[in-house]
Formats: sequence, C-alpha cells, structure tokens
Amino acid sequence: MRKLISTGSPMEKQAGYSRAVAQGDWVFVSGTTGFNYETMVMPQSLAEQIHNCFKTISDSLKQADASLADVVRVNYVVTDKKYVDEAFNIFGEYFGDIRPAAMMVIADLVTDNMKVEIEVTALKSA
Repeated sequence: MRKLISTGSPMEKQAGYSRAVAQGDWVFVSGTTGFNYETMVMPQSLAEQIHNCFKTISDSLKQADASLADVVRVNYVVTDKKYVDEAFNIFGEYFGDIRPAAMMVIADLVTDNMKVEIEVTALKSA
C-alpha cells in the first residue's frame, strides 16, 4: 500500500512531489529544507534551518508510523564548505546513535536563503 504524505505546502502540488512516500515498510522523505511551516519563514541561521529540517522529517516519518531511529540512509546538501563543521555537530545530535549511511554534497539550492537540504530513507522496524 502506498501512502503520500504532505506538509500542505503549495510547492508540493506545484512541483508534483510528496513530502514523503510510504511504500510497505519503506519511507522515502523528499529533500527537506529549513523552512518553518509554523511561522512560514526561512530562518537565517544554519542551526535553525537544520533543526527545522529534522522537525519536518520527523513529523513526516511519524505520519508513516516511523521515526528517525528507522532511518537507514541520509543525504545532506549544504551550500558552503564553511557550514560543514557546524552541520556535522547538529547532525550528530539527531543521528549519533542511529548512524545511517550518509553522503554530503556542497551545492547551490533553489533559493539563496536556503543553506541546507536533507533527504532520508527509512525502513520501519519490525
């Protein structure tokens, strides 16, 4: 059974994607930026953006009956090498004990105020 998960963002419909897709025991969470869906604002700080990413990801996983503990793969994108050390420290707060397979890329994102994007794949625990 396939379940499409949405944050309600108009961008999802416009660009034709789901925040997450749950298929069987797998959950695929789309690349998630640091947008705060409660205030509808993109914060300036890298730390706030990362914490917002993880909140959106966690909320999406929860809707699929999963959690961060189920994440087996994570892809990170940051927009500048100078963000790497700070980002690693925050990523470790969330995944330090879970330790999914990971990759990081330094690249531009869709808008200049975006500093980070995180994509995860989870396999629900038995």
